[in-house]
Amino acid sequence: MKITDNSFIFKQLGKKDELPYELLLLADPSKKMIDQYIRKSDVFTALYQEETIGIVALFPLTKNTGEIKNVAVKTEFQRHGIGTFLIENAIQAAQSNGMKSVIIGTANSSIGQLLLYQKLGFEMTEVKKNFFLENYAETIFENGLQAKHMVVMERLLK
Repeated sequence: MKITDNSFIFKQLGKKDELPYELLLLADPSKKMIDQYIRKSDVFTALYQEETIGIVALFPLTKNTGEIKNVAVKTEFQRHGIGTFLIENAIQAAQSNGMKSVIIGTANSSIGQLLLYQKLGFEMTEVKKNFFLENYAETIFENGLQAKHMVVMERLLK
C-alpha cells in the first residue's frame, strides 16, 4: 500500500463527536486515563478514503504550552508517515492558537516513538520516574522492556 500526504485528510473532531476509543487505546491502554484529558483536548483525526486511521489529542497545559497526550495510528497504516503527519499538524494547530511550545511524553520502552519525536525536533527535558508503575493498574511491556518511566520532550515553536 502506497500512501502519501495528499492521500489523507486532517480533521478536527467536535467536542460532542464520538471518540474512536479503539485508536486512543492503542497509545494509552487506560480508558480511565484517556477520559481525564480527552474532552479538554483538541482532537484531530487522519482520514484515508473516509476511514479514520489516526488520531492525535492536543491538551492545553497553559496559554503558551500544549501537550500531545495521545497519538495513534491503526496498525495496518503504521510506518507510512501518518504519525508524523498528525504530530506536525497538531503543532501547526498549537502555533495557530498562539502557543510557544508543545510537549509530549512517552514511556522509556517506546523506542520508536523516542526516535520519531527527536526527528521531529523534540528535545528531552524530564524523566518522570515510575510514572507508569504508579498510574496504570496493568503492567505495560513494549519492545521487551517494561514501561516504568515517562520521558518528557519539548519542541519550541516559532
